[in-house]
Amino acid sequence: MADPQTPNTLRTFRWVGSDHPHLDHPYITACGHVVIGLYGGNTRAGARKNEDGALVWCPHDGSWEFAVLLDAHYSAESAQLVIEAVEAEREPIVRMMSGPVEQAFESVGRHLLALFRSPGFRERCRQVYGEASCLICARKGGFLWWLSIGDCVVYVLHPRLAQLGQYALNQRSFFEWVGHVNTFDLPVPCYASGVRQLLPGHSLIVMVTDGLLEFGRRPFENPASLYHALAPGMPGDMDSLTASVHALLNRVHQERGKDSATVIAWGYHSGPAHHDWQD
Repeated sequence: MADPQTPNTLRTFRWVGSDHPHLDHPYITACGHVVIGLYGGNTRAGARKNEDGALVWCPHDGSWEFAVLLDAHYSAESAQLVIEAVEAEREPIVRMMSGPVEQAFESVGRHLLALFRSPGFRERCRQVYGEASCLICARKGGFLWWLSIGDCVVYVLHPRLAQLGQYALNQRSFFEWVGHVNTFDLPVPCYASGVRQLLPGHSLIVMVTDGLLEFGRRPFENPASLYHALAPGMPGDMDSLTASVHALLNRVHQERGKDSATVIAWGYHSGPAHHDWQD
């Protein structure tokens, strides 16, 4: 699961739900200051497997984070394939993320799109059973970059943005995948990508699969509800953030969520301004 020490001082986390499904029991771990919550669903509601996947890299100095979140269906093979393919590119991606922020995101985005478009990767996709939504995020300095294929969601939670009703960076895009059915096999591949500046003060970056959104009465389809549920997990307080993520997944279990739910969350403080999280 988590590898706290590697020779190049990079903390790493790698997980595929087919190896550790975490049915009925939410599991919370961390990669450095990044909190990761894993839950495979309630077996009483019919959950039998977990097809999500996650990959997190962050250096010991906390200068950046790189995270991949996957939600596969039919099997976890497509999630496994994407994780293995990105892991094989770890050296150049780490080098790009360790360079100047002015170049990091453009370089990483170009590199990943070249990987996904490559004939070799596309051929491997044709051999797997099923396909996956894929969300990749990278934070360096006061900026966050993302690449979204499918219906996983990334939120930037900040009190000033919440006052204006702004939460999610991307929109869920259905019927868009990487795998046996592959957007990169289209004449024009379809995906969303962008960069946002993080406002002064505390921001909480949260990546989720749809199991957190599609259970019970779907409370967290309203992002304001997600914001208030995570407010106790104020950035900079790992214990509170861990407890808040655990509470989210416990609610999925208690309300008999059948689908797998995975959460990757971390805080970042930008600039000299201080804003009360509850403002």
